[in-house]
Amino acid sequence: MLITTTNTIEGKRITAYHGLVSGEAILGANIFKDLFAGIRDIVGGRSAAYEEELRKAKDIALEEMQMQARSLGANAIIGVDLDYETVGNGSMLMVSASGTAVTLA
Repeated sequence: MLITTTNTIEGKRITAYHGLVSGEAILGANIFKDLFAGIRDIVGGRSAAYEEELRKAKDIALEEMQMQARSLGANAIIGVDLDYETVGNGSMLMVSASGTAVTLA
């Protein structure tokens, strides 16, 4: 399934709009990852643990959105927006994805 942040696809024609689809994922970051992330933040490095958790959450949210689109008969999702948030005093990571399910010809 084609997923894009744009509202049109070059060389393709939208033949049907199926409506809004969305997916959400909330993942907990365990205490050891939090500890190491804090240490890395102090010394100015990147937090690979958080980056990996965010990737997992994004993949889950996108897959959930695709399943909804397929169930509506769509073969693409346009205008996709990804939002990242922390929940529960920063102990959980949330990713939400939304877009418009369409059929392309």
